[in-house]
Amino acid sequence: MNVIKADVLGFCMGVRRAVELAIAETENPGVKQVFTLGPLVHNPAVLSDLKKRGVKVIDELSPLFPHSSLVIRAHGISPEIELALRGNDLRIVDATCPKVKASQLKAKELASAGYSLFLAGEAHHAEIESILGYAKPAPFCTVTGSADEARNAAEGLYKLNSSAKTALLAQTTISQEEYKNIGDEIKKYFPNLEIIMSICTATKERQQALRKLLDKVDAVIVAGGKESANTLRLFKIAQESGKPAVLVENAEGIGEGFVKYKNIGLAAGASTPDSVIEEIENLLVSRGK
Repeated sequence: MNVIKADVLGFCMGVRRAVELAIAETENPGVKQVFTLGPLVHNPAVLSDLKKRGVKVIDELSPLFPHSSLVIRAHGISPEIELALRGNDLRIVDATCPKVKASQLKAKELASAGYSLFLAGEAHHAEIESILGYAKPAPFCTVTGSADEARNAAEGLYKLNSSAKTALLAQTTISQEEYKNIGDEIKKYFPNLEIIMSICTATKERQQALRKLLDKVDAVIVAGGKESANTLRLFKIAQESGKPAVLVENAEGIGEGFVKYKNIGLAAGASTPDSVIEEIENLLVSRGK
């Protein structure tokens, strides 16, 4: 058995930065407790490690211990939530991914300029929810998760205001193909649609690396959190190839049946730590002996 890894693996810049900031807070002698509002990143191995270091995930704003740090997750938060946080006696550490922060500020800029906004992504994803908070001044703002949803939304806006200035932003983890299809549908109603290239380069690099890998392997293992949007998109690409594919959060998720394949591809989401990738590779190698 040969294990062939994708050319791009491991933490992306935004995840690495968020994790390092959170760990630094746990080592700060002046901080009694470290919190994150929602999971810092979407990977169970990373969250488990942070929990062992004393980082506590909270789901709502409630009275927190004095002299505590609250780390803003990589996906960002809305301005309203950030304002509420700063009203508490907390040390605020902004671990929002710089790519997400750029999308937030662009949404605010376009909304303030009177643009009607289309956000391509998942309606209930933390990143999209944070961008929506910045887009509130827009006369119209909607989330579209597919080309069909985009077409319906564009038609609805056209009936309300056929001359609307429009712009499209993407969740940073969406695929280029999905984004293009969504944009094409909106352009049928608004040919002058301004498309903002907000897909993260780390996302594109991992998708391109997987597609390159698919030509060399008989089956594919995608490592990452099952709540991770970029990992799920990698898994979808692997499935669409027609080759056997599985999404696992750790080595325990790999079935015995994979030992029958001669060449196994290994790809990983942007929040998958090196330790999990190595664990999976070692297990496959040991089974293939």
